[in-house]
Amino acid sequence: MSMMQEFKDFAIKGNVVDMAVGVIIGGAFGKIVSSLVTDVVMPPIGVVVGGVDFSKLALTLQMATAASPAVVISYGRFIQTVVDFTIVAAVIFMVIKGINSIKKKAAEAQAAPAAPPAQEILLREIRDLLKK
Repeated sequence: MSMMQEFKDFAIKGNVVDMAVGVIIGGAFGKIVSSLVTDVVMPPIGVVVGGVDFSKLALTLQMATAASPAVVISYGRFIQTVVDFTIVAAVIFMVIKGINSIKKKAAEAQAAPAAPPAQEILLREIRDLLKK
């Protein structure tokens, strides 16, 4: 089998396509979460801590000069990224928890056979009485 044929077989497998779709949707979801954090979550937190805009918090190590730009540590962006991550992790946790709950219910439904209808129970009792 040629290397090109092996690559085609690999690329066309369902898992690779599913993974590609997941990566694309994940990227879009990341943008939604970033907007949620930046535009919805962080402004109220900024108000609570005294009107601070976290995305603009920075520590200036060296002021800008005509020859070089300012050297800053943008720890506000880091705080915002941590909040983004926390929200994404919480959402993913809830989704996985929901999926596991659904799987557990499905497994329990398959494990426990359904009770026979009342007619069948009566017929079994009649049969057992007739045998006696």
